[in-house]
Amino acid sequence: MLALALVYIVLASQFNSFLQPLIVMTAQPLAVVGGLFALWITGTSLNMISMIGLILLMGLVAKNSILLVDLTNQLRDAGRAWTTRCASLPRAPAPGADDLAHRHPGAAARRPRLGAGADTNGPMAIAVIGGMVSSTLLTLVVVPVVYSLAEQGLQRLHRRSA
Repeated sequence: MLALALVYIVLASQFNSFLQPLIVMTAQPLAVVGGLFALWITGTSLNMISMIGLILLMGLVAKNSILLVDLTNQLRDAGRAWTTRCASLPRAPAPGADDLAHRHPGAAARRPRLGAGADTNGPMAIAVIGGMVSSTLLTLVVVPVVYSLAEQGLQRLHRRSA
């Protein structure tokens, strides 16, 4: 709980907003669900090593959603409407595309049960691979939708108060 509060404080100072860190943090549960689902599908136990993988996963997913929100902020500052921004995100240089292309094969290389330490690296790799696949695919949809809903809500609030 303290870690989430610290992450929120750092993100709030980075974005100069109290709402955008919450948008970034909406991707965190998507990663945990994917990691736990991958552990369940493979029949791997939730042990200390797989929990370390889930913690690693939280950082990777936070970075991806920070990049996505930052890209959306840059498009907003360039004067593009929110519908155009959300529609152009999948065609823009996707911040998570490099992770999808590089981290998944890197984590998959640890998965084979060959060599020393394969039994300890296996659960961590499964948690990271499952969480990155689910969060990469879902974050590209969920974060822009939450961002646009939050921005529309703020615009409505400002119109009512004005």
